[in-house]
Amino acid sequence: MSDPIRSGSVRTGGWLPRPETAADISAVRRVNLAAFGTAEEADLVDALRRDPAAWLPGLSFVADAPDGPVAAHALLTRCYVDDVPAVALAPCAVAPEHQKSGAGSAVIRALLDAARAAGERTAIVLGHPPYYPRFGFEPATARFGIRPPQPWPEEAFMALSLDGSIPPRGTVRYPAAFGTG
Repeated sequence: MSDPIRSGSVRTGGWLPRPETAADISAVRRVNLAAFGTAEEADLVDALRRDPAAWLPGLSFVADAPDGPVAAHALLTRCYVDDVPAVALAPCAVAPEHQKSGAGSAVIRALLDAARAAGERTAIVLGHPPYYPRFGFEPATARFGIRPPQPWPEEAFMALSLDGSIPPRGTVRYPAAFGTG
């Protein structure tokens, strides 16, 4: 019998978050295009998928809507705090017709659980300050001494200990696709 947490098949609020498959690639692109209204994030996902140093198999998740189509997507890729491995949460996207329905939260929670199961220790996100604390993210610089690679609003740059340990101090290095230097 398979472990429903590890397989990503636990239904959450009507949503079925699960690891992305090759069959989902075009749907993931459509969700990112629709959610952001530009190709920038969809192109970022494609570039990260092509980068073997960034891509972490099993850490790109989708949430299927109750009627079947992919409604949300979230991705963790390899980054570093100085030389210590961490994961970057970005982008996260929900199709407009499913926004504010719990699809985004369901896919992010399942993805973070998968990262914990994979032994990842620290997650970093640059995102909406009112949204990400619900998953346990805290201000990265003020709380942990983790600095962004360039000036960003301190309240939007957040970190999460995935294993309960104290995250490493230092400056984040993102994959080249992020264009952060």
